[in-house]
Amino acid sequence: MGCVPTKHAGGSPHSLDTQEAVALAAETSCEKVDAPDFVNIATGTAFTVNEVEALHDLFRKISNSIIKDNLISKEEFHVALFRNKKKKNLFVDRVFDLFDQKRNGVIEFGEFVRSLSVFHPDAPAEQKVAFAFKLYDLRQTGFIERNELKEMVLALLDESDLDITTDAVEMIVDRTFDPADTKGDGRIDQEEWTAFAKDNPYVLRNMTLPYLKDITMVFPSFVVHSEISEADMAA
Repeated sequence: MGCVPTKHAGGSPHSLDTQEAVALAAETSCEKVDAPDFVNIATGTAFTVNEVEALHDLFRKISNSIIKDNLISKEEFHVALFRNKKKKNLFVDRVFDLFDQKRNGVIEFGEFVRSLSVFHPDAPAEQKVAFAFKLYDLRQTGFIERNELKEMVLALLDESDLDITTDAVEMIVDRTFDPADTKGDGRIDQEEWTAFAKDNPYVLRNMTLPYLKDITMVFPSFVVHSEISEADMAA
């Protein structure tokens, strides 16, 4: 779209009433006032154009909840998605960092939709596997190391308000890391992670948000919680 003149552009400004003058100013302004290109943003995601439009309403609420700039800051992200404003949490920070694809400290609408699409029930499993791998690869080395996995498990437990013993934490880490590290080199690469996730789909449980299929009908509280449960730990 851009700077589009109105049908009044050739007329005398004195012939415009106040309402028309305001409309003319908005239409001829070169400020960025256009709506997002919903069709283009929806392309390549699991969302329809209508769902992207619904997500835009949600995005505007989140991105203007603290600072009215149509950009989601980390604080706004914590509050809206995790009800977590003050408490630092590695899991929340890592999800934000992955949503912030331009790495400029804020999430734009296109980044929001593309990243959230990974959590759609209809998103390909390989996208979920790849996102989860990046989530656990804290140092961005292309490998998941045991201490990184442990840090993330602790963060998930903290976010879920689950209080378990140190031995139980070690058991959770061992149960995931040892079978996944099939090469026995003390780290998990993308190939090993993909194979492990295929055989153990529970590791991707947090990568699907069922209500995203009904985003045009249901406007949920949009809170993401870890689904680690006591039963999972005992399994």
